[in-house]
Amino acid sequence: MADTEYDPTPLTLDIHEVKALIPHRFPFLFIDKMKDVVLGKSAVGIKNISVNEQVFQGHFPSKPVFPGVLIIEAMAQSASALVVKTLDLGKVEPLVYFMSMDKTKFRKLVEPGDILELHVTVLRHRGKVWKFWGEGKVDGKIVAESEFSAMLIVPKDA
Repeated sequence: MADTEYDPTPLTLDIHEVKALIPHRFPFLFIDKMKDVVLGKSAVGIKNISVNEQVFQGHFPSKPVFPGVLIIEAMAQSASALVVKTLDLGKVEPLVYFMSMDKTKFRKLVEPGDILELHVTVLRHRGKVWKFWGEGKVDGKIVAESEFSAMLIVPKDA
C-alpha cells in the first residue's frame, strides 16, 4: 500500500458516523467517537468508561473493572471503522470478523471515569484480511495491547 493512496489529513468521527460504519449497537458498541483517523493507516477510538456500563453489574459490583477482552473488542471496533471508512464501504454494511489475537497483554485496570483511547495501526493488509497493532491507553499509559487480524466481508448483494 503506497503512502499516497489516501488523504493523510486526520479526520474526527462522531458517534453517528461511527454507527454508520460498523453494525455494533448498545450494549455492544464500545467506541463513542474516533479521532486522528488517517485513512489506510491509523486511528484512535475513544470509549468513555461510565459507572453505568451494563458490564459493571457483574464485573465487579463492589470494584468495577472494565474487562480486558472488551478493551480488545473496542480496539477491533476502532480498526473496523477505520477499514470501512478507508474503503468507503459504509453504505454496503460490511462486517469485519476477528481472525486472531497475538501478543495480547493487560497492564493496568480500567475503571469508571477513565477515558479509554484505542490506538490502532494498520500493519498490513492483503485482500480481505487486515492485520493491526492496538494499544489501549488511559492518561497516556498503556493499559492493554494486542496484535490482531480481521477479515472484511462485504455482502454479496452490495
